[in-house]
Amino acid sequence: MNGTLAGYRFAGNVALHATGNHRRAPVRRLKAPSRVADACAVEQIELSGVIGALSYALDVAEGQRPGHAVRSCLIGMRLAEELDLPAVDRSDLFYALLLKDAGCSANANRMAALFAADDRAAKATSKLVDWSNRRAALLWSLRTVAPGAGLRRRVQVLRGIRDEGNVTRQFMEARCDRGAEIARMLFLSEQTAVAIRSLDEHWDGRGMPDGLSGEEIPLAARILCLAQTVEVFHATGGVKTARAMAKRRRGRWFDPSLVDAFLDFCDEREFWVALEAPDVSQWEPPDLALAGDDDRLDRIAEAFARVIDAKSPFTASHSQRVAEIADGIAAALDFDADGRRVLRRAALLHDIGKLAISNQILDKPGKLTEEEFRAIQTHPVYTLRILERAPCFSELADLAANHHEKLDGSGYPRSLGAHTLDLPMRVLAVADIYEALTAQRPYRDPLSVGAALAIIDRDVPERLDADVRRALEIHLGRSRAIPVREIEPADRRVA
Repeated sequence: MNGTLAGYRFAGNVALHATGNHRRAPVRRLKAPSRVADACAVEQIELSGVIGALSYALDVAEGQRPGHAVRSCLIGMRLAEELDLPAVDRSDLFYALLLKDAGCSANANRMAALFAADDRAAKATSKLVDWSNRRAALLWSLRTVAPGAGLRRRVQVLRGIRDEGNVTRQFMEARCDRGAEIARMLFLSEQTAVAIRSLDEHWDGRGMPDGLSGEEIPLAARILCLAQTVEVFHATGGVKTARAMAKRRRGRWFDPSLVDAFLDFCDEREFWVALEAPDVSQWEPPDLALAGDDDRLDRIAEAFARVIDAKSPFTASHSQRVAEIADGIAAALDFDADGRRVLRRAALLHDIGKLAISNQILDKPGKLTEEEFRAIQTHPVYTLRILERAPCFSELADLAANHHEKLDGSGYPRSLGAHTLDLPMRVLAVADIYEALTAQRPYRDPLSVGAALAIIDRDVPERLDADVRRALEIHLGRSRAIPVREIEPADRRVA
């Protein structure tokens, strides 16, 4: 791998840099992507469609089958129907179900490091474990830690977990606190936020993070716990398996009355068939359906950027910084307000596909293997697939997903060239590279502004746009928001 992929762990050979008289690559000059801007310039859009679509990103982060949150939502709302809950309570529950895993990335780095395992695989199998059963929990740990390693290494990892204390509670607390924070950021009700925070509490008081029991646990949280567990067991073994699990954990994990309500409809074949092609909008209370305007869509993009960046401590503010840099470049290139808004949303969401990548790869301190790099190369594909599902955001899916493409066709994942990559795509590519080079990474320290620009210059104009490169420098000269790190290039490794 070569060129500015050096900032992503592959040094390789780089093209000779060109300064001064850059040759111009062919470009589609669009100061604002008007088709996208027009599509998003709507007064109102159904919030359920946007949140439901973006919940697929939370599914892949949890190692679940795509659609897990949406299917959990339908199960939970059916429970609410059986209980004849008031519309306002069903509305709070509806968004809690869709966003129940909004804090999923908050513990990913630590879980991967502590268990020496793929965080997504560990999370997926942990959903099938009865944590109140010590023998079951121990067997799961033995099967999960350091896969492929010898017995000595696995025992070493298990001892490390033991020495950390109650890691399960710590993981759950980080996840639940972040999930509630995201709900509040989206201006959802406090009842929704509290339900998300308490979704792993158990009826017998042996749940997490606060050890609440019985009716101390908010009803919505009790429904969340049952609905998500039923969905996982149904996906694994069908209705029979889900029913048996609910009966076994009745009165321990789950509110007995909720299990009874579930058993009342669990034999309805039509319900489970509908679950394979779910439509969440049909389950939101129509009189209380939430809508989003442009400001709320911006807020959703910002909230999911936090979910994305929480995946790794090395990207704690990556999406936000890329958005700031891209917006600054766009201003220097005279993008209009709509064009800047669309570009900023795409920048905030460009790495949403990284939620599907193991932290063992994202946080690896050494050079990636070819297999690991191929895994990294799939994240823009996930970004495309996730954003294509979301009303309004679907129109910026290509823009967000093309941030690793290069003008000469050497980028990934689709090897697009100059005639396909419009100006906003070129801006996002440069902003992403500059931010990565000037940020701390597990495999190198951050570069100075000068060193980062010199590396970018090696790929101008063959792979990166010359006008965008100049606009970046104009932005950096104007901005005090982007930190200038006084680091001697000679003391740093590019990759």
